[in-house]
Amino acid sequence: MLGKRNPQRSYFDANNLPNQVPDDSFYGRMGVVNETLFCDTDLAEMYCDNNGRPSLPPSLMCGVLLLQYYNDVSDGETVERLKFDLRWKVALHLPLDYAGFDPSSLSIFRGRLQKHSKERYAFDRFLKVARKSGFIPDKVSLLVDTTAVKSAGAVQDTYTLLRKGLRKLLKTLGYSVPGKRRGLSTKTETLINTYLLEPDHKAEIDWSDQEQRKSQLKTLVQDVEQGLDLAAAEANDPEVRHLGWLLTKILGDDLETDENDHPQIAQGTASDRIISITDPEMRHGRKSSAHRFNGFKASVAIEENSELIMDIHDMAASSGDGKELIPTVDRVEHHVGVEVEQAIADGAYASGDNLAGCANHSPNPVDLLAPLQQPADPEVHKSAFHIDQEAQTATCPQGQTVSGKIVRDAKKREVLKFTFSREICETCPLFSRCVHSKTNGRSVTTHFHEDHLQAARQRQQTTEFKIRYRKRARVEGKIAELAGHGIRNTRYLGEPKRQLQRLWTASAVNLKRLFTLADCQKIDLLPVLSVLGHQKQAAITT
Repeated sequence: MLGKRNPQRSYFDANNLPNQVPDDSFYGRMGVVNETLFCDTDLAEMYCDNNGRPSLPPSLMCGVLLLQYYNDVSDGETVERLKFDLRWKVALHLPLDYAGFDPSSLSIFRGRLQKHSKERYAFDRFLKVARKSGFIPDKVSLLVDTTAVKSAGAVQDTYTLLRKGLRKLLKTLGYSVPGKRRGLSTKTETLINTYLLEPDHKAEIDWSDQEQRKSQLKTLVQDVEQGLDLAAAEANDPEVRHLGWLLTKILGDDLETDENDHPQIAQGTASDRIISITDPEMRHGRKSSAHRFNGFKASVAIEENSELIMDIHDMAASSGDGKELIPTVDRVEHHVGVEVEQAIADGAYASGDNLAGCANHSPNPVDLLAPLQQPADPEVHKSAFHIDQEAQTATCPQGQTVSGKIVRDAKKREVLKFTFSREICETCPLFSRCVHSKTNGRSVTTHFHEDHLQAARQRQQTTEFKIRYRKRARVEGKIAELAGHGIRNTRYLGEPKRQLQRLWTASAVNLKRLFTLADCQKIDLLPVLSVLGHQKQAAITT
């Protein structure tokens, strides 16, 4: 049943007594707008309306969550601060003798938010305040970038992945229940005893001995295949089917057979390799050749002038930054109700597909401002060739012209490939720098969106581009601010919970920015928050 905050304040309310919390601090400012910051009736659908005890007021719980992510503290520490931290009492309008609640209430409240798809509640509410206050215009320019994010799961080697995956599969199949184990074959009973009933420990072998490692791997593979055979009979269960797919993928990505048809660890690393049974969605990733990490990437988009976070979203660590650009634009336009007219991003976003996707974006085109990679040797780079796509010809920097032929790229799209005569190439003074093949002359293949790439390369040489592109650095400052509030350390397992953490951390950062913008422009946020609350209450009453 929905519980509501009592408007009658206690004499011992921290805000009614002299205190040392500065009025211009985040906590002091939050205390001023606390009564209208969140509205209990906004989240009424999360509670039964005619049964049960009154809940902890959702407006209070939202404020607590906001401060939890602002201070980057655990559930236990959150309750401790509620009871003993004067700043939190001022921010939330709590009495000095507030007794707090059980930390599990925070987990239950987050679960309610996810169940009712309210993860974006605070984030969207603050953006509405920014819109009504005039901080966000109808047409916006986005500054976009990503940051590496650690996972809450543990990175595991192939042996551990197979062992723990098989243990989890057998448990999901129900073999931990004694009745399920009746009438099993000796072979199956041995498998269950080894991986499910006995303590989960790594095999006691000499791991420095290659032969013992090979023998253990062979045993593991045989046991996993036996477990997959057991799972085949219950393939209709989604969890069993998922675990079966997981183990099959690990076998395919991590292993190969030697000359004796025995399993061995494969050379190289699959791009989408699973690295944890605890968190199967985490991946190996890198932000640069020197910066490798395990986990995810968080894509962040801010509005150019207000520097408010307009979108934050998880993406796979192994995927390129640019893959999230168009979805980011779509989410901003859908949730914030603005038109994105320009996106400014680094070179990771400057692909032909992104340039074309932005130019053809519906309902309005988006101007993508992102630099293409500068060639190491401009004289022999593809950009130095004059390509006429209509005539299907290409002319090299030394004047040799050839006709192209139509081939297909990795996405099965038609592109042009030009191959120059090796005999003529060998007479060219640029031959050693231009041609790397030992048998053929230089070859050049166009991109499916070659026109967009050529236009972008010419544009980035202009002064206007260089001046506008400087503003991209602001998003890096915002990411650093988010990192200070714990955004790079994931607390939870599973995409919905991860996304909730990202959104509420961004909400706290946005609220801090709203306070700053309101001070600079001398705008009172209290009436705007009150209007939003009244509108919601009126809609519910109607």
